[in-house]
Amino acid sequence: MKKIFLYGAPASGKTTLGRRLAAALGTRFVDLDDAIVARAGASIPEIFAARGEAAFRDLESSALAAVVGDDSGDMVVSLGGGTLLRDANRALCEKNGAVFCIDTPTAEELARRIGAAAGSRPLGDRAKERAAHYASFPSRVAAFFEAQDSLVVVGRGLAAALLEERAVVADATVAKLWQDRLGVEPLKTIPSGEEHKTPATVAALWHAFAARGLGRRDAVCALGGGVTGDLTGFAAATWMRGIPWINFPTTLLAMVDASTGGKTGCDLPEGKNLAGAFHFPRLVVVDADFLSTLPEELLAAGRAEMIKHEVIAGVRAGEGTARGAVPTAAEIAANLSVKVGIVREDPFERTGLRMKLNCGHTVGHAVEKLSGYTLAHGEAVAIGCVEEARIAAARSLAPADWPAELAARFAAAGLPTEIPPEIDRNRIDETMKGDKKRAGDVVAFALPCGWGDVRIENIDLGAETLFHSG
Repeated sequence: MKKIFLYGAPASGKTTLGRRLAAALGTRFVDLDDAIVARAGASIPEIFAARGEAAFRDLESSALAAVVGDDSGDMVVSLGGGTLLRDANRALCEKNGAVFCIDTPTAEELARRIGAAAGSRPLGDRAKERAAHYASFPSRVAAFFEAQDSLVVVGRGLAAALLEERAVVADATVAKLWQDRLGVEPLKTIPSGEEHKTPATVAALWHAFAARGLGRRDAVCALGGGVTGDLTGFAAATWMRGIPWINFPTTLLAMVDASTGGKTGCDLPEGKNLAGAFHFPRLVVVDADFLSTLPEELLAAGRAEMIKHEVIAGVRAGEGTARGAVPTAAEIAANLSVKVGIVREDPFERTGLRMKLNCGHTVGHAVEKLSGYTLAHGEAVAIGCVEEARIAAARSLAPADWPAELAARFAAAGLPTEIPPEIDRNRIDETMKGDKKRAGDVVAFALPCGWGDVRIENIDLGAETLFHSG
């Protein structure tokens, strides 16, 4: 039976994450502290006061052995902050499951949490003296949070344990690189590339679900970039009127953008993502280890969405980041939190707030389509953001030097900032009229007007021309 052990400093969030992760996986949660209390018939502070730390550690070891020996089903286990200081306990957990160590919050945050639970943690804060011990665990959780109906877990070395024995739809390129390392045999491998994001691929997934016998209580996993997530999520949303799904984004672009929004779908000849549904994944696992095999151009494409989030939030966190630089799990989590915060407030685009995430995308999607999808999505977004900044400046919504400043930020990350000369500029306006956010010829743009300043502007493309040759 599969067991996932959550470990880390006291007050690092093991119990909170454990409960949420078990619910997302549809499995049982066990708090080792609760098991100790049940065996001893006394609270942990009472055990320490009456019998001392050594006796508590013995009780802890015996309770852990009982949990590990329980073969009644899969489980997520929250460990105490010092459980694995004993080598025998660590060996027992690593032999019988996967150990995820949660990165220690700041000293200030730990102090706040421990203070809020006064009396429940007899040893207080020992995070600093145990720092080397916690750092010795390779599988790590950098952050976790809720994104509407999804639990998002960001870290390293997480995917293999969470994919084990699950129904997996994998991108063909990712499958070649990762399925042996992960021990995964996909139920369906789909071709790589936006050109395969079609109703035919969705139908192929439905047939694969039928062959596997997936029912309403079964979850399907998406292993790949944004295309794989969109297709798998849409197939899950429409299979038996909706089954759960779990998203394992493998590209930086998918990690910081498509993984958490709940938008699923496929393209039609008339435009991108015209057939789709809101269907939030139950769990999103952002494992930064996947970035180790990501080509430099795809890292740059992911940076485009990160920069877009910086524009929306007004935080130039990655300024000066060179092309090819691989972000840490913590950097990904911080950037992703911008989108998560917006989606949480406006999940179904009813207030207009979520439309800010479309910054650069109206022009970007048009340019991407007119390139025959030879431009990567992130490259198209970079071009779109700069072009939309120029539109904002031309309408006196942004300073005249703003487009050049934004272009320099994208260029520093190795991204294009100009529409390729082979694209017919005369066709861009007409292509933008196919945007989902339109009413007749009036298209809603999310124009970047400065750091922290994105404005929704309705532009009538039947009455004015934004792009033309010459």
